[in-house]
Amino acid sequence: MKIRIKGNSLRYRLTKSEVDQFIATGYVEEKINFGNSNLYYLLKKTDSDHLSASFNNNKITLNFPSSFINKWTDPAQVGFEFYMEVEGSDKPLYLLVEKDFTCLDKTNEDQSDNFPNPLLTNVYER
Repeated sequence: MKIRIKGNSLRYRLTKSEVDQFIATGYVEEKINFGNSNLYYLLKKTDSDHLSASFNNNKITLNFPSSFINKWTDPAQVGFEFYMEVEGSDKPLYLLVEKDFTCLDKTNEDQSDNFPNPLLTNVYER
């Protein structure tokens, strides 16, 4: 699972096996070790009707509605997004959870578990 944080947005990208694990268990977690502390980021199934997020005790939790899980098995369903109101801020937090596709350009990153990039499908068919 990857996270991208930019400005007031938070994006999670999951590989095929991570999506399968999440569908089966309702939970996926990763951590970054900084030596003297860790940063955890996780996706957790909830009974909410929209995405939401929190940050407590070095843990970013993105809450994923259980009603969305079956929709994610559809190959055409790339992801889910939501603008979450943040108390004390006039700017919402943009949340996005999506499937991780193989890159279009060359990369040294292992992409063997990524979803096939739809832009590469039938590229040479006319």
